[in-house]
Amino acid sequence: MSRTTRTVLPPRVFALADDLSGAAEVAAALGLRGRIVLGPATAPPRDGESVVLDLDTRQLPPADAASAVRAALAYADGGVVLKKIDSLLRGNLAAEAVAYATGARGVVIAPALPVAGRTVREGVVNLHGTALHTTDAWRAEPGAAPVSVGAALGGVPTRVVPLATVRAPEPALHDRLRAVVAEGYHPVCDAETDTDLDAIAEAALRLGPGIRLMGTGGLAAALGRSLAQVDQVDPAAGAGAGAGLQGREADRSTQADRHHPTGTETPGPARADDVSPAPDGIPSRPLLVVVGTAEPTAVAQIAQLVAAGARHVPLPAHTLTDRSTRPTLDIRTGVGRAPHGVTVVSIDGTQAVDPGAARGLAVGLAHAVAEAAHESDLVLTGGETARRVLDALAIRELLPLDQIHHGAVRSCTPDGRRVVTRPGSYGDTDSLLRIARALRPGLAPPSGQPVAPSVQPAPLGEPT
Repeated sequence: MSRTTRTVLPPRVFALADDLSGAAEVAAALGLRGRIVLGPATAPPRDGESVVLDLDTRQLPPADAASAVRAALAYADGGVVLKKIDSLLRGNLAAEAVAYATGARGVVIAPALPVAGRTVREGVVNLHGTALHTTDAWRAEPGAAPVSVGAALGGVPTRVVPLATVRAPEPALHDRLRAVVAEGYHPVCDAETDTDLDAIAEAALRLGPGIRLMGTGGLAAALGRSLAQVDQVDPAAGAGAGAGLQGREADRSTQADRHHPTGTETPGPARADDVSPAPDGIPSRPLLVVVGTAEPTAVAQIAQLVAAGARHVPLPAHTLTDRSTRPTLDIRTGVGRAPHGVTVVSIDGTQAVDPGAARGLAVGLAHAVAEAAHESDLVLTGGETARRVLDALAIRELLPLDQIHHGAVRSCTPDGRRVVTRPGSYGDTDSLLRIARALRPGLAPPSGQPVAPSVQPAPLGEPT
């Protein structure tokens, strides 16, 4: 077979995330054929496949989180490696970054998430134009927000690559990244737009083997766009993630292209809008929405869903952390079952909850809903809650299908059920209603409230 007719799979991608909603976010952003694996890892990605591994380390002690990263990297196996980090720099970032950088020639770091108003300027994360450490975004965290990306990374030696360099004509960015790595530092790149992230991803891939990437779903989307356009070359013609980029045309895609992703469609065992209707037209499975976030917007999100006819079951926090009083939810019977079979469960927020109790609450919440969840399609908000519920169901793998809105990723389980995961801090007040209506199109709008009609979910590859 000649070179011109050989079909070459894109490089394998191995991505690590510290919670499940983040893993799903990255899988959707990459837009490549692949899977979400609930760790630990057992095998490297197959050729042409992306695997996003949920390390489940957000609430672990730092040393344990670092150990999980080191163990996972044993399965990187020469492809493109990405570490997803929280756009607000939460979690065990310092410990995990040190472990992730060990053994790498260099780590290109780009924490910006422009679609969510999270940018980086002079090495400082800004939230809608305000420096992160001056906002209340860390109100539920035990400490203060770091003053810069470098400070958040602890012992990892970094150098800031300013926005002017990111936006300079090539090869300025590539040359600067290469120089920073050669000096023994890891570049922290400023970025304010998806175009900036595209430039960073392209330049990082051109650095060749031994380079790892670290960033948010925004960088994952840029990586997916770059890999989707890699020139088809003979595998023997070059090694490393950036080999196919060397012959790429110098002109970048237009700004419009950056907002209309080019990621390939991920094949799934069923259509994303299949809700398994029974003969009478009513979905054969109930829909269980589990809200595990303490974000203030969750109250308004639940209210819109209840106004549309969902049943709301708030569970007191103390009953979830006390094994002797943990409730068990049953939504299978007709008694008290909500119209359309939609039930939303949350933690009663009338009393303050200790941030240190997050994992215990998530475990208790998962225990409470486990019996009902076995026979339901699921909407799970908050990465910790999502992982604990799926652990209770012994689900170890998800196939990403699409995004209902930014960060709300719809996936399929091996037995064909739909699972939507969403970070707790994401979504407008109509988020849960939009998700529920995507899964159950017959769900009525809230009484007296105009609600936009259901829209086509975003394809895989949408920036998150």
